[in-house]
Amino acid sequence: MSTSEEISALLVTRFGTDPRDIRPEVPLRQLRLDSLALEELRLLIEDRMEIDLEDVVLSSRDTVGHLVAAVTGKAGA
Repeated sequence: MSTSEEISALLVTRFGTDPRDIRPEVPLRQLRLDSLALEELRLLIEDRMEIDLEDVVLSSRDTVGHLVAAVTGKAGA
């Protein structure tokens, strides 16, 4: 499963996001992810992908594509 697919799966199963809404250009706030939800998502990604995202700063203004790129960068490190 790709990083994008992993993140999409978490958004759908844990946050009830409609899969059709998950596109690279969509801001996370449009998926109704506030700062608390973003922190929960970060922890879920860390656990599921066994990576450390401690120094990755995310805001609801960031896009899905930005999130995927940041996680991919860490997973490849």
